[in-house]
Amino acid sequence: MNCFYCKGSLENSVTNHVVNLENRRIIIVRDVPCEKCSQCGESYYDDDVMSRLEIIVNNLRAALTEVAIIDYADKPA
Repeated sequence: MNCFYCKGSLENSVTNHVVNLENRRIIIVRDVPCEKCSQCGESYYDDDVMSRLEIIVNNLRAALTEVAIIDYADKPA
């Protein structure tokens, strides 16, 4: 598979996923597995990772006051 934007090749990697919620609240999930473009750096997640990210964000949404930083591997989904 190639990058949608620049057609570069994708490599297995990890990235930080940042979610900006309403009222200036931020969730940062570190070390999320992805495929990253070797040319432009665009990250792509598979379906399982996206589902887990949605669960993590929804679980933190209610408890978050301003900023949350968590590790992907340490957070049960």
